[in-house]
Amino acid sequence: MAGFGPPPSSNKRRRNADTFEADAVAVPARAQSDAPQLPGVEEYSSRTRVWYATWQQAPHAAVFTVTDWQRLHMLAPLIEAYWAEPSTKLLSEIRLNESLLGATHVDRMRGRIKVEQPRSAAPPAGVADLTARRRKVSDASQC
Repeated sequence: MAGFGPPPSSNKRRRNADTFEADAVAVPARAQSDAPQLPGVEEYSSRTRVWYATWQQAPHAAVFTVTDWQRLHMLAPLIEAYWAEPSTKLLSEIRLNESLLGATHVDRMRGRIKVEQPRSAAPPAGVADLTARRRKVSDASQC
């Protein structure tokens, strides 16, 4: 006997539609933000300044409000303390706060933030065009 309950249905389908695309806030990949400077920037190490500059250049930073920047300003001393003496306690607090600001792909999906990548006509040098390759394989298999 394999398991409990009725066998799985072959006609199974979702009745609740995915609402991610409809609710998502779209930001261009090269969006410009009006990011404020880090207060007391000269007090921080280069690692903390790079961390803040990374957030300033993030595409979704274009939709940050004053409170989002305030949260990053509050995190800067924690980042500085982490670089001085790494600890799991500091890292977990940093990770939690960065997660709320959309640090990772999954965080942005949860926050309904979609970063739109620019579409280019041709793939970059050295990269195969998969669409053309698939067409070629499909045409060859139909003969």
